[in-house]
Amino acid sequence: MPTGPAYLIVVLVWATTPLAIKWSAEAGAPVGSVMLRMLIALIVGLLILLVSRHRPRLDRRAWLSYAAAVPGVFGAMALSYHASRHLPSGMLSVMFGMAPLISGLILQALPGAIRLRRWHWVGCGLGLAGLGVVFADSLTLGGGQQGALVMMLVAVTLFSGSGIAVQRVAAGLGPLEQTVGALAMSLPCFLALWLASGEPLSIPLSERGRWAVLYLAVFGSLVGFLCYYLILSRLHAATVALVTLITPVLALGLGMTLNQEQPSASMLAGAALILVALGAYLFGDRLTRRMAGSPD
Repeated sequence: MPTGPAYLIVVLVWATTPLAIKWSAEAGAPVGSVMLRMLIALIVGLLILLVSRHRPRLDRRAWLSYAAAVPGVFGAMALSYHASRHLPSGMLSVMFGMAPLISGLILQALPGAIRLRRWHWVGCGLGLAGLGVVFADSLTLGGGQQGALVMMLVAVTLFSGSGIAVQRVAAGLGPLEQTVGALAMSLPCFLALWLASGEPLSIPLSERGRWAVLYLAVFGSLVGFLCYYLILSRLHAATVALVTLITPVLALGLGMTLNQEQPSASMLAGAALILVALGAYLFGDRLTRRMAGSPD
């Protein structure tokens, strides 16, 4: 696939995923909805591997890599689906946009990691300020928003930490192989949570909820992931990082247009501050070097 269409697919999938999550969980069965999504994605992924005659690796390092991805698949997704019942869909995207900041902070506690520079710390500080604005706003609005924001913060932390763990295992797996293995190991966790949650055994879904689950299974869990790894292998990291700045803006707009969401002015201000923080974190040092005439 050409790089341009792959990049566009990643932007569109990441921008629409939060709204699809909200629609799939709107009937009151968030755990059942995400479990159904992962089950469909696993079946489709296995069929693709079968057709391509590619056998998944089952050696020790491969199992470690699959297990390292479970917190990012099971933990992050289960919390995100619960949080989607109380937060605008665009806010889910804004919170996940903080993943590079949180990953950078986690890496500081690990041996051999590159130390953060001045603009990285500026970005982290601005991100905390943006979070503070959003949390302060949730205190006045109530309705479970503060708990949902805590869930999203934990979800992004699990997602970031899981990604770092997969990188450190360095099993050398292909994107589809890694995805299928992670889904296979995560599905029993979703099943156990679903049975313990008390949700009905027949998963209630609205009409658009059924389409949202199918969309998330095929595009959110497979196509988007594969295109992301494709552009990551072809483009400069800074160009790929722009996705995390573009998608929250699109997601906020889609939520307001298609789902009649009306985030408060304070929540939008906090989201804007988080996006500025992400820009400073990703591009601050690079821009400073260019202005000073130094090579990248």
